[in-house]
Amino acid sequence: MSEDAALYHRKGRVGIITLNRPHRLNAINLHLLRAFMSHLEAARQDDKAAVVILTGAGRAFCAGEDLKETAAGKDAAAWMEETGRLQEVQRLIMKLGKPLIAAVKGYALGGGCEFAMSCDIRIAAESAVFGFPETSVGLTVTTAGTKLLTQIVGLGKAKELIFTGDFIDAAEARAIGLANKVVPDESLLEASLSMAEKIAERSPLALSLSRRAIDQGLDAGFEQTLEIEACHLLICTQAQNQTEYVAKRLARMKKK
Repeated sequence: MSEDAALYHRKGRVGIITLNRPHRLNAINLHLLRAFMSHLEAARQDDKAAVVILTGAGRAFCAGEDLKETAAGKDAAAWMEETGRLQEVQRLIMKLGKPLIAAVKGYALGGGCEFAMSCDIRIAAESAVFGFPETSVGLTVTTAGTKLLTQIVGLGKAKELIFTGDFIDAAEARAIGLANKVVPDESLLEASLSMAEKIAERSPLALSLSRRAIDQGLDAGFEQTLEIEACHLLICTQAQNQTEYVAKRLARMKKK
């Protein structure tokens, strides 16, 4: 059932979305996409969740397109629906309004790698493997991955990874900026929760506006970026009890 292909729960101020097709290495099909979209919206509306973690059940994060289902044949209508939903996932992540951390173990391939890249931060287990096998099966990258990968690792490396379909391990992903940090497999969830909880201590409004400014700044000019940042600063000072955060910060500084 589509309701079980992804799960959502919250631990304290951290929402956790789990892709849940472990018997297929969380490979992508319409059931998973529908459930994933539903839980992204649930996470967005969960006012008690300041930060969200995306991970996968079992041995993998997400192995990409479910080739077993693809081999059985899909008509144009099925491909159009899947493509539309894949791209809507990216739109929902952009609209999430709160930081999203990918906790990656095992395979993060194709669309699964794109899911990870769509997150703001990627924490990789030592077992993580990243790659884009699309060209080897006659497909192309779909979920704005060509843009995201280029922004993260640079034009030349992005073309190399997509053209060759080579897989890279966690250490190389860290070296090229695809992963923010690498941790032992058994520490993955703990490390992800630790970072998420640290972020959750910050102002939700400041986090949301900072996330938006960074994303918009990728395509904005210098003066436009300055204008966005000035607007966001004024919003922070007027729309929340900002002095309360200052007081907390000063109190922490006194303890050091």
